[in-house]
Amino acid sequence: MQDFNTLLNGSAAAHGHLCPGQVVGVRMAMLGCRLIGLEEPTRRDQIKKLIVYVEMDRCTADAVAFVTGVKLGRRSLKFVDYGIMAATFVNLESGAAYRVLSTEDARELAEVYAPEQGDAVARQMEAYRRMPDSVLFRVQQVRVRLKASDFPGPTRFKAVCTRCGQVIRDHREVHRNGEVLCTPCAGGAYFSDAREVNWPGMDWAPAADGRRVA
Repeated sequence: MQDFNTLLNGSAAAHGHLCPGQVVGVRMAMLGCRLIGLEEPTRRDQIKKLIVYVEMDRCTADAVAFVTGVKLGRRSLKFVDYGIMAATFVNLESGAAYRVLSTEDARELAEVYAPEQGDAVARQMEAYRRMPDSVLFRVQQVRVRLKASDFPGPTRFKAVCTRCGQVIRDHREVHRNGEVLCTPCAGGAYFSDAREVNWPGMDWAPAADGRRVA
């Protein structure tokens, strides 16, 4: 694995800015990968062994994804909306799984570890660089029960919603009163009042050379 400073600079560039959450996320990922025995997580032979669950949709999550190389599109990055600054790292080959949580003590101790920094954000960033893992994190050894439909790889499980006809992948359908439903039709969608619309330029497609044609 690359050194901390290289990973932090790369993560900040990919994320768009450097912040305390980036420092925490890079260190969280480095620790998590070390705990499950994957020291080169972005290498092709190791990336296929790794799944990471992130529990927050903030800066730390981007840093964890950058360091580990996991992606939603690869199905190696799983998002669970707990609002907790934590991530669980799973080695699919060995079954080892560790949940790494950022401590609230770390924020409170920032002044102790970086007293020379006058600005609160700068103080947190520098303190999070200096703190030992034992101060910055709590670690839990956990068991993650993965279903066959959760693993990376091509789609193997499909169903069709009996109401709207939408294809549902990876066993995310809802079975209710003899019906097979997609989540929106089952009433669990994040949106409401959906209606089909036409839109300006709806017949557009890329030209052969990829340029937009008016």
